[in-house]
Parts: sequence; C-alpha cells; structure tokens
Amino acid sequence: MSADRQHILPFQFSRFDGDDYLLVNESGEHLFLGGDDFQTFIGGQLTSASPAYHDLKSRHFLNTEHLPETLELVAAKYRSRKRFISNFTSLHMMVITLKCCNDCSYCQVSAEEDDAKGFDMSPEVARRVVDYIFKSPSPSIKIEFQGGEPTLNWGTLKEAVLYAKQVNKKFGKHLDFVVCTNLVKVTEGQLLFFKEHGVHVSTSLDGPRDLHDKNRLLRSGGGTYDLFVKNLHEARRILGHGEVNALMTTTVDNVNRIDEVIAEYVRLGFGGVFLRSLNPYGLAVVNAEDMGYPVELFVDNFEKALDSIIQLNLDGTRFVEFYTNLLLTRILTPFSTGFVDLQSPSGAGISGVIYDHDGDVFPADEARMLARMGDRRFCLGNVFRDSYEIIFGGDLLREIVAKSCVEVMPGCSSCVYRSYCGADPVRNYSETGDLIGRRPGNDFCKKNTLIFNMLFKKLKRNNSDEMDVFWSWISGQSLAEVRGDTI
Repeated sequence: MSADRQHILPFQFSRFDGDDYLLVNESGEHLFLGGDDFQTFIGGQLTSASPAYHDLKSRHFLNTEHLPETLELVAAKYRSRKRFISNFTSLHMMVITLKCCNDCSYCQVSAEEDDAKGFDMSPEVARRVVDYIFKSPSPSIKIEFQGGEPTLNWGTLKEAVLYAKQVNKKFGKHLDFVVCTNLVKVTEGQLLFFKEHGVHVSTSLDGPRDLHDKNRLLRSGGGTYDLFVKNLHEARRILGHGEVNALMTTTVDNVNRIDEVIAEYVRLGFGGVFLRSLNPYGLAVVNAEDMGYPVELFVDNFEKALDSIIQLNLDGTRFVEFYTNLLLTRILTPFSTGFVDLQSPSGAGISGVIYDHDGDVFPADEARMLARMGDRRFCLGNVFRDSYEIIFGGDLLREIVAKSCVEVMPGCSSCVYRSYCGADPVRNYSETGDLIGRRPGNDFCKKNTLIFNMLFKKLKRNNSDEMDVFWSWISGQSLAEVRGDTI
C-alpha cells in the first residue's frame, strides 16, 4: 500500500509505560504502539507488513479506502457515547429535608438538628417539583430522595411517591425511586411502603464498627453502626437483599484500611463497593485538615484494593468495584454511562438535577451544597417562580454546558484520556472561582489521571484473569460464563 493513500484519523496520544505510546481516538478506541511503530505511523510510512498496520485500521486510527463510510462509523460510535445528551435530564434528586439524626464529621450538606424547624419540603412543593420532573423529555425518570435524612419528613416523601405514580399514568415513563437513608430511624412501616411502591434504598457504610462510628455519629454522640446493621437486615428482609446498596466515604481514618472496609462489605453481603474520595463541600471543607489526605495516597490504596477485589473474584466471591466498572465500561465499550462526573459536557443539569426543600433548583448536589455554604452562583431558579424553559434552557445552564466540554477545554483537549473523562464545573468554581478551573493540577484531574494510568497498565498487560474479572463486571455475567466454563 503506498503511503500517499493513507489517512490518519484524529486521535490523542501519550508516551506510556516506557518507550511505548497509548493512542485513543474520537470514538474511544485505544491502542498501544511501540516507539518505532508510532514514529513510522505518524510519518505515513507504515506498511501492511506490520501487525500494527492492521490493528490501526481495524480500530479506525488509519484509513486507506472508503473514507466517508469509515468516518460515518466513527461518528456513530461517537454519538453512542454522547447519547445522554439526547435523553436530557433523567435523574431528579429531591431534598425532602435538611434535618438529620446523624452528626457526620464530613457531612457535605451541613445538615440541621433532627427537630429543627423550617427545613422540610412541604407536600405542596413536592407536588410542584414532580410536575416539573415530568416535563423532562427523558423516557426514563429516576427520583432520588435526599436530605438530611429524608425519612424524617415521611409525609412529604410518601406524598411525592404516590403523586409521581399518579402523574406517570399520563406519561407512561419508566419510573424508579431511590431513597438515600442512613437507616438509623427507618421503621417497618416505611420499609413496607418502599416494598409496595418499588423504592430502592441507598445507604452508607464506612467499614467495620470502629471506622463507621468514627465519623458517622448520632447527635447524642453515640455510634450508629449497631443501629445500621440491625436495620440493614430488616430492610433486606422486607425489600429483598439486592434492593439495598451502600456507599462509603474515604477519610484519613480508613484510607489506609480499605482492605478492612472491603472485608466488612463482603461480610455483610454487599455485592460491591464504590471507593469514593472526599468532596470539598460542607463539613468536609471545615474539617479538611483533620480528615483529608493526598490524592496520591488515595489512588495508591485504590489500586491495592482493586487487586484484592480481583483476587476475591478469582477465589469465587463476586464483588465489584463500581468506579472501576464505570471507567472500564467507558474504555471497553462504545456506550455512555449515567455517571454525571464523567460526562462531557458535564451532566450537571442535563443528566441530573436537584430540587432543594424550598423549590430552588440546582444543576448538581454539589451546587446545592455550595449554596448551603453561602454561594448561590448555580441556582437555576425556583419551581414556583420560574418556568421549566427558563430553568433548563436559561443562560446559566447554557454557560455550564459551554464551559464543560473537555474536547475544547485547555489542558483537556489534548489529554489522551479525554474520551473517557468529564468536567466538574461546580467543583472547578468552588476551588478557583472559574467554571473551567485549572488543570492538570487540581485533585479531580490528578485522581482520574492516576486511576486511568493504573487501569491502562492493566489493559496493556492483558492478564487473562484480570480481564475475565473486568468483563464479568461490564457484562453482568458470572466469571464462569465469561470464561465459557461448563458443568
């Protein structure tokens, strides 16, 4: 094949793991090339005698014929990755109350006392919010009840579920409910209501008793672990085992003990863990000096935990690290994910939105948290004052979209990982006063870059055991099914 008939298609690249190069194109395909092959390729001199030639062609880095058809195929994969935009807002979070029976050291929303006044969403506000939720063009709607502790405003939570189901008789959307609860004061009657109306439960667990009780305390000062475990078993008895999921928050107390956290999740029968770092909002900022840690320490322990989890799967216990699963889905498939933090443009407002207890609307929970800290920069409007069109089509949301496209953002546009990454304009603003922010020096960028580096080293190594575990997570199959084992 003569060199002048070769078309090099757009891609980003970086030197990777010695003298090799990592290439990623617009449709998210990736390829590792040795240094000599890379130089020959970009010089237009790679011939069909090289194995790299055929890999580059099959993954659309190189084209020698039928260029329009190839570009259309690349464009179709690109559209699949951006499909979340066409569906618009599907995740709707309702802050039922700011009251909470817990007094967590890292509380990002600065929750109020459980008997405080003036911090509950009224049934009237809830119905108005639900009316706005069903104006979304998305065929699927998830309503997530947040707080504070949402079960402390039970009447409004119950009204919101019943009213949403009534409204949906007209629209016929796929409707899901999630309640985010610490499980400390949940009652049997509430759990039975969740069962009747298909409400899933999301809760929090930071590890074994001493770790969980270190930061997740009752306002009286006592630990919450024993109440949590008791009500976890009750919730599973009534709702079903798989209807209750948990999140952890990584602080300086458990960042070096993640193996114990994993062991506790396994002991309590959870199917996975989302290794989540601290976010800079609320009390997490106030107590940052005592609770924070270098991002490099988090990623180092993240990698050790991931290796332990992989071995756990190889030893016969299916257990997923959910953040890794999200990233690998973006890397190894052409599909988008619903994870707002890794969308470009940012999913804030266009994938998820949050309604405060008074009807104020924010593009993300972090924006609402920022407002609680005194900065209302990201308030999109109010459901009683502003129309749906003004809230979701106004200048503020347009600005967020315009300033969160990593394809054109300085420092991101040339990054080899930009096809898999996203932007967090709210966090950028909170840290720098600017929606675009400064990269690659911020923790969001450093954390994701280090995790991507770690994962791509594993992909380059292509260990069959690791890859089988990864594909079992992505596909939802068992490890035996991925390996084609038969009984």
